[in-house]
Amino acid sequence: MSTPIQTVDLQLEPEDNARLANLCGPFDQHLRQLERRLGIEINNRGLAFRLIGDPDATRFGEQILRDLYAETAEAVLSPETIHLALQGAGADALLDEIEDRLPEVVIKTKRGLIRARGPNQQEYLHAILKHDINFGVGPAGTGKTYLAVACAVEALESDRVRRLLLVRPAVEAGERLGFLPGDLAQKIDPYLRPLYDALFEMFGFEKVNKLLERNVIEVAPLAYMRGRTLNDSFIILDEAQNTTPEQMKMFLTRIGFGSTAVITGDVTQVDLPRGQPSGLRQAVEILKDVPGISFTFFNARDVVRHVLVQRIVNAYESYERLKPARSSPDTTS
Repeated sequence: MSTPIQTVDLQLEPEDNARLANLCGPFDQHLRQLERRLGIEINNRGLAFRLIGDPDATRFGEQILRDLYAETAEAVLSPETIHLALQGAGADALLDEIEDRLPEVVIKTKRGLIRARGPNQQEYLHAILKHDINFGVGPAGTGKTYLAVACAVEALESDRVRRLLLVRPAVEAGERLGFLPGDLAQKIDPYLRPLYDALFEMFGFEKVNKLLERNVIEVAPLAYMRGRTLNDSFIILDEAQNTTPEQMKMFLTRIGFGSTAVITGDVTQVDLPRGQPSGLRQAVEILKDVPGISFTFFNARDVVRHVLVQRIVNAYESYERLKPARSSPDTTS
């Protein structure tokens, strides 16, 4: 059974817009830092905050926000301040306590066994096996898409579904489809490449191409889902943070009988035009209490790519924390 998620609402006081901006950081970067570290979602309207995620992590996040807001009365917050606040409050100890809940799940494919790495991946696999609609929310590299594809491949090979549909919104930072070379198929192919990579690893190149030719596997942009009803299918919506609320509702209402859907995304990396709300963020808030829908929230500790990737991530985070100090003028003579 997957761990239930919890919603915590808090109202920070006293009301002060300058202190609120200090707390949130430029473009809400302080809130995104807390989300990645704790594996929760943080939404706010002014000083009214809503935290969604693991019960222990959301309660911890509530206290951190209160403490940081108190600090804004006398200090300017920075990524380094947020990092030190998390460390000092015992974030690592909390995450260690959260991590040890479920027995191991192994996904069997013809290319071999795929095992979860860490408790959040275990919880994610349990949820996918038990629910028709599943959300995997967290940073890149935490295995959200790869494990979803593994579950889809196992479902197809065991005849639990008749086809796989792998879907992505064709939205990326800094580029528009109209300015990319080629016809429509060539334009959208790069956006779907991560899904192809996972399929090739689990099925092999030749079998994937045969299944694509027979439409047993369909890889398509999100816009192609409108007007369809998808029965006996395993459907994965990847990069869902780049859906609009209307697109997310459209996708979720495509799901028919005998189907399983997995929606993955990183709410801290939205490439939609500024001011356009993310359909993934809205869906988490709207659907969090709907029976039959599961949510798994990953955090930065769940990154499972090459060991050097974690070192690179840590180096960049250290650079960002120290950047204000490096950019300040040298007052010594």
